[in-house]
Formats: sequence, structure tokens, C-alpha cells
Amino acid sequence: MRKLSIVLAITGGIILLVGVSLFLLGFFKPKLAGISITTTPAATVFIDNVQVGRTPYEGTSQPGEVTVKLVPESADIPLSPYETKVVLSSGIKTVIKREFAETEEKSSGEIISFEKVGGSEASLAVISIPDSAQVAVDGVSRGFAPVKVSSINPTEHQVVVSRPGYGPRSISIKALAGFKLTLFVKLAPDGANPSPTPAPIEIEEKATFIQILSTPTGFLRVRSEPGSGGVELAQVKPSEEFPFIEDDKATGWFKIEYQKGKQGWVSNQYSKKVEKTTSAATPSPSPSPTPKPAP
Repeated sequence: MRKLSIVLAITGGIILLVGVSLFLLGFFKPKLAGISITTTPAATVFIDNVQVGRTPYEGTSQPGEVTVKLVPESADIPLSPYETKVVLSSGIKTVIKREFAETEEKSSGEIISFEKVGGSEASLAVISIPDSAQVAVDGVSRGFAPVKVSSINPTEHQVVVSRPGYGPRSISIKALAGFKLTLFVKLAPDGANPSPTPAPIEIEEKATFIQILSTPTGFLRVRSEPGSGGVELAQVKPSEEFPFIEDDKATGWFKIEYQKGKQGWVSNQYSKKVEKTTSAATPSPSPSPTPKPAP
């Protein structure tokens, strides 16, 4: 009888241990990541070279980087397939939208992805192809892509990305506290897609520029970091104006795009913000009229 009791106790202990282990494994297992894909026209969806369905597609996957390939279904004309890598975040849905055309250049779309950064604030980064596209958030100009909005309300927003000669795209996003939302937008040349071109922004937008003021040296240094300790990247001259990117709360310095694709910081003691009204007909600053720094 005593041996039976010992056997039952050991068996019960093993069952309890296995149950607790399974519970802990399930409890600490990271949440799956979501992915949503819509295309025009419909397309076959491959994730990491495995066919998973066709668009519109909604699915889940383990968090991490995956390769997404979309092969359009068209009986009329051959359309260019699309392939990209995206990083899926636990408990967050990544959104891919694509409008196919005969070539990659004529195709358009966007990708909305998230990166956990911690804290209670939400931020937004917008990247465009081609670059230097005008970015407006809730009707307010935020400069030219690539652009970062360091603090944005964790709620729904409307982002419009436009550039002369290209069809603008209007995207609805929802920023999340503790995450950086990255919006990658591919614009298509006007008339490239069979679908109607979205209407331009009906309201005038104000773009923010940084104007260089007079300095004792006749120029102002552009540095890699805010403050005099940053590495000198270039020199800009008084009266020149550059697209405003963001400001540093600690020093008050301004971040500018001093050359196409190049950004740096300038002292707010010798520069100031200026607002300029822009419209769809206003030329983009790339490659001109953005002034180039003095050698």
C-alpha cells in the first residue's frame, strides 16, 4: 500500500510539472505578428517562398523578417511582380498595398510597419520613391521625404505624399504609443496606372524651411549632431534656405536637408524657421532649388 502511494505521488508530481511547464511555455511565447496585403489587380502571395494564398490576404506569422512576393494575376497585359522584405512585430499588423503596372517604375503602393521603441510617445517616419516628395500629415506640411516626426498623437492620421509629375497617395494610419510607424510610399508617374489618379490636396499647405542668418564668419557650419561638439559636415551661407526636418528640444538646434539625401544640424542662434505656401504645381526642391553648401 505504501509503495502504491509513493507511485501515485510521483505520477501526480510529474503530471503537475508537465502541466506547469506547458502553461509557462504558452504564457511566455511571443504573440504572433499580423500581415494584411491588398493589391490591384489580385495577386498570388508568397511568404518566404511558400505560397500562402491570394489577395486580399490576411494572415499571421512568427515575429521577424520575412520576404513577401506578390505575383499579379492579369490575362490582358503582363504586369511587374513585386518582392520586398518586411519585419513583422509581435501583436502588430503590417500592411502592404500595391497597384501593379507593366513596370516597377509605373507601379505604386505603400507599406505600413512598426518598430517597438518603448516609452509612451508615438513617432512617424515617411520614406518615398522617388525621394523628396512632399509629406503632409492631417493637412499640415511636414517637409520632404525622407522625413521623421519625432512625436505624434497615438491616434488615427491622414498622410498625403505628393510630388509634381506623380500621382499623389493618401494613406490612413494609426500611430501607436511606444512604437515608431514607418510609412514607405512608392509613387507612380501621372497616368501610369489604369486606375484614376487621386485628386490633389484641395487646401494650400505650408512647408517649413530654415533660413540662414548673418554670422561673424560669413557662413554657418552644418554638424552631425546638435551642439558644437558635432562633426562638421558642410558650410551654408546666410540667406540660403533649406527644408526643415526636426528640432532638438535640448539645444534648440534645427535639423535640415542641406543637400539632396543629406541631413545635418545648424545652430538656432544663426538660423530661423520660415513658412512657405506650396501647392501641387510648386516644383520639388530636388535637385534644385535647394541651395548647395559652400565647399
